[in-house]
This record gives sequence, structure tokens and C-alpha cells, in this order.
Amino acid sequence: MIRSIRSAGLTSVAAIALFSVASCGQSTSTSSDVSAENSVESTTPVVLAEYASNFRLNDETGYAHELFYYADVPASVIVTQCNGCEASDEVMTAVSELAERYSEHDIPFYALNSTIGTTRDDIAAAVEENGWTIPVLLDRTQLVGEQIGASRAGEVFIYSPLEGFKLVYHGDVADDASNIAAVLDQLIADEEVTVASSQPDGQLISFPARNEPLSVSYASDVAPVLIENCVECHTTGGIAPWAMTDYETVVGWAPMMREVMMTKRMPPWSFDETIREVEHSRSLSTEEYQTVIRWIEAGTPRGEGEDPLPSVEFEVPEWPLGEPDLVLEIDPFDIPATGVVEYQYPVVANPLNEDHWLRATTIQPGTRDTVHHALTGYMSQMPPPGATDTFGLWEFSTGTYAVGEESMIHPDNSGVPFPAGGAIGFQMHYTPNGREVTDHTRVGFYFHDEQPELYTRSYVIVDPTITIPPGAERHEEVAYVEFPADAELLGVYPHAHYRARSMYMELIRTTGETEIVINSPRYDFNWQFDYRLSEPIMINAGDRLVAHYFYDNSERNFANPDPTSTITWGDQSFEEMMYTRLTYRWVGETTADPMTETQEELESGMLFGALDDDFDGLVEPEEMNRGMFGMMAAPMIGQFDADGDGGLSREEMGAAMEMMMRMRRSQAGATGGDN
Repeated sequence: MIRSIRSAGLTSVAAIALFSVASCGQSTSTSSDVSAENSVESTTPVVLAEYASNFRLNDETGYAHELFYYADVPASVIVTQCNGCEASDEVMTAVSELAERYSEHDIPFYALNSTIGTTRDDIAAAVEENGWTIPVLLDRTQLVGEQIGASRAGEVFIYSPLEGFKLVYHGDVADDASNIAAVLDQLIADEEVTVASSQPDGQLISFPARNEPLSVSYASDVAPVLIENCVECHTTGGIAPWAMTDYETVVGWAPMMREVMMTKRMPPWSFDETIREVEHSRSLSTEEYQTVIRWIEAGTPRGEGEDPLPSVEFEVPEWPLGEPDLVLEIDPFDIPATGVVEYQYPVVANPLNEDHWLRATTIQPGTRDTVHHALTGYMSQMPPPGATDTFGLWEFSTGTYAVGEESMIHPDNSGVPFPAGGAIGFQMHYTPNGREVTDHTRVGFYFHDEQPELYTRSYVIVDPTITIPPGAERHEEVAYVEFPADAELLGVYPHAHYRARSMYMELIRTTGETEIVINSPRYDFNWQFDYRLSEPIMINAGDRLVAHYFYDNSERNFANPDPTSTITWGDQSFEEMMYTRLTYRWVGETTADPMTETQEELESGMLFGALDDDFDGLVEPEEMNRGMFGMMAAPMIGQFDADGDGGLSREEMGAAMEMMMRMRRSQAGATGGDN
């Protein structure tokens, strides 16, 4: 039974000193663990926050939720959850039923797990076992639970988003959840909430920080975190909008720091490291988050000790990897203040007279705020004068740039060839920003001193048939690649535009086993990264890598250029893409013995994995007839369906792809005319 203990109201509840050291302090706790011994009253009263601050947390599936996303709805509901707590399980079931009942009102329901030691797998197992339908948010730092004033499992918090996320009800769930329903009904009707709050009596959740006085020193604890993780960008001349020069400056920005840290916008890193570790991580540890946030919430005390920030000397280097072996620069290009600029394809002659092996590339955009991306590729010959889209002449990539990531570094003892002569082609995507500017993009190439042993390969999972309905908040698009031979996966680089909300990639083995490769819970167009795995993942012949992208084409996506339109693949930022670059090595391949045919076999199926939506190994007409590209390519079925089964196999699609590539190379070599 779910018990309800009534009080006079919310105000009286806020004044009650609740408890913090309890049986739900560890993920292994159960309802039978409760005892007088561990039910120690907190030395610090727990005060409910009158208003909820914004936050972002991942649920048990790895999907990110932000509280203020639903700022236009009548109510927002949070219930605290604890694995193995009987009362909490009952409340979760009741609230899940409420969520279904009120789904037409767009009211978000969240469960919040702040239990120390609980993992996402633990929560996912509990969700599956109990059939709960609301997302369970993992509060690993306990900062959200502390902020709202949570103390017990099964606590219900109801906020009014239209009143600035004001807390209008706090307590438990009555036997039939009629109290919660009554609160929601009043909020939906835009009436004053008259339902009395209650004192929850579920199991206590351990929040150790509440029993400990703040012992954080700015000089020895906070400033080192900033120096290690923030000053590289927040320095004079850096890319950040302000510099962390001293204590007084940091204090002035402290409220904003708390906001961007609680919503995970800073540090700019959208990688779920509960899945696996990656190189060059920009994330903060749990302890670092707690140190900075709790210091800010305590009023940013100065404390003793000399301020370390003024003595930090961080010079923004011209080239982050040092002086390149070769620097090429495109001709100046004038970008208008407004309008749409079609892709530009400048070409620069390769001045080298001997072959090299490429170990790294850094692209420096001349105007960072207008360059959407820059791609470079090697061509064995200079295209004829007047050639337009020369992309089809590229033989392999020599480096890329996107917002947030400007260097491509090959793993140790590996690289790609960089022959003498020929030319380097560029694909430049410019986005006007309201003022006329001139771009002078440069690219720096770094070469191995000697030929490396291993060959670095790349492949792109791309889906030009994406179709995103207007108003969709969580539209999913899926594409895959099937590997023809054994390989070691080294890195994953996701790319989409303003409507992309999240993505993840899974590995489906021929045995039927599945594994999450990477998870980007909150994709951010302004910070795009090449996630290099700390440990390579073995891909066996026949295994599939599947990319899942979620798009937000609704009005709640503030970056959305137009929520009323059906969105398909397009080059411009106001259109969309689904592009995932893989970095890998073929098992057994060396630079002395390249596996060219294997690579070509993989590339021949590029479109197949995009079009085969049901994963049945055959592209049917209904799968092809999607999006701008799909409708253009649909006639290929009749032309290349050699066996007459009404669809295209992987081999038949490969033949179609080869014809398309020949046509593009022919067009790229032509002179004059439009793209």
C-alpha cells in the first residue's frame, strides 16, 4: 500500500527537517535494509527549493532530458526512484499510469535516481522488470536531488512551468493517486492548486554532502578545476566569450557557469562515458562537477590562499599541433551578409615532389563564425579550368573541419598516403551571419618521417533519404553498414544540423548479440567531435554498425529554422543531414600490403545500408521512395534489378552506385556550367 501522510501544506513541509543518511545510499539496497541504526537525522535541515533550476540528465536508455524543454506545458512531475525500494516501486507504477492518462496534455513525467552507486544498467533492468513507462534520470552527482530538496524514495514533486517551474506540490502518492491527479487537473484548468502537500515516508536516500560543511577552497580546489578544464578556451584571445583571469571575474560569471554546467552545455562534450572511454575527453568528473557547483551554491567563498588564475599563462597557439610540414591556403572568398551560399570547391596545387604519409591535418577557417565545415581531398591531377563540383575527382580524404573539431590525427604508426603532385580539393560550406566578411581558410598537413606500418581507413554511414515530419520532437532515422571483413573500429564522428537532438551507434553481430558503441545524448551542432575510442572494438566480417539519429523539428527546439516544414537531406544548415564517419583498420592490412579490394567492396554498399530500412538485405521500392534523393534514385530499381525480384540486393545496389560515381566523375571533369 502507498501510504499518505497529510500536512497543512507545502510551506509547513519545507520547514520540516527530513533525513539524509539511509538505506537507499547504495544501489544494492532493498526495503528490508532499513534500520534505526542507519536512519540518522541530518544535521542540516533539508529545505525544498521553491523553484526548480534547469538541469539535463540522461535516462536509462542514454537519452538526455532537460527540465526547461517543456516550459510551455501546465505541469512537470518528478518522482524520486530507488532500486529495490518497495514503496518506490509502487509509486513508480502509479506515476507511470498517470503519465499515460495525461499524455494528451504533453505533461512530462520523470523519475530521478540519486542513489549512490546505481548504474544505468541497474536502472534499465528495473524498468524492464516492472514495465515502467517514464524515463528514469540518473543523477550521478546528486546535484539535482540536492537542489530540489529530495530526501526519500517515492517523493513526488510537481512544478508549474508557466510560473517559472514553481513547486506547487510535494509529498507522496495516495492509494489511488487521486491527489496527484487533482493537482494536475487544477494546473491544466489554470486554477490555483488547493491540494495539500504531504510529508513523504519512503526510504531515506543518502546525500552525504548535506551532513558535511563545505570545505572547498577556491585556491586549492576550484581554481585547479578551471585551469585544467576551462582556461584553454576561456583565455585572452581564446574562442570563449570571456576569459577566466581572476577570482573576481569568475564570481561575476558564476550564475551562468552553474546554468551551463547543470545543463551540460559546458564543458562542451556530448559523449556518454558510462558506455566506454574515449581519448581526449572534455568531460568533468563527478567530483569536479560537485566541487564547482557546490562552491557556487555556497556563495563563491574566497577563502584563504593566493589566486592561481592571474599567474596562468596560456598562449593560444597558431597551430595546435605545432608548425605543419605543409601549409596550403585557398583563394580569398567573399561571403555576403545574407542569403544562401552554395558549396564552394576551390582547388590548390600540391607543391610536393615526393610521396609522404599523412599523420595529422589541421584546418584553420578564416572566419570561424561563417564556416559550417571544410573538407579536403587528394586528386592525382589538377581539374581543368572552369570545373565546378570537383568532389567527384577526390581519391581519398586528407582532413576535415567542423565547428568544435579542427584537427584529424591518425593513431600511432598509422596514416594515409599523400602522393606528390596533383592537387588538394576543398569543399567549403559557408553560412552568412549578417555581415560581409572574407574567408582565408588554410590547411596544415603533418607527415610521418618514415612510412608507417598501418593503414588508416575511413567510411561514412550516410542516409540521404531522411524525411523529418513537421513538429516531430523525437523523429528517428536509421542507417547501417555491413563489414565484409574483420576490422578494428578506432573512432566515430557524428554529423548533423540544427534539428539533430541525439544519436547513438550499436554493433549488431552475426550471432545476434548487440553492443552500444557510442552514445551522444545531446547532439550539439556547435561542438562536433571525432570520438576516438581508448580501446579499439573488434568488428567481425558480417557484423553491422547501425547509426540511430533523433531529430527535433518542433517549436521547442529553439535552433529550429522552421518547425512547419517537412525536412529532407540538404547541403545547407537549415536543411538536415545524417552523416557518420568511421575510422578503422582492416585486420591484416599494412601500408606495404593494402587491402584495396576490401575497401572498395565496403564502399560499394554505402547507399544500401541507408535504404534498407527493415534490415532484410533487399531495398524495395517503398524504402527507396523517401526524401529528395530517394525519389530521384527510385527508377534505379527497374534498371538494376537483375534477378527481377522487385528490389535491389547489395550487389545490384553496388552496380548502381558505380554508375552514379562514373557520372559524377565525368561531370566533375567538365568545364563551365552549373553544379
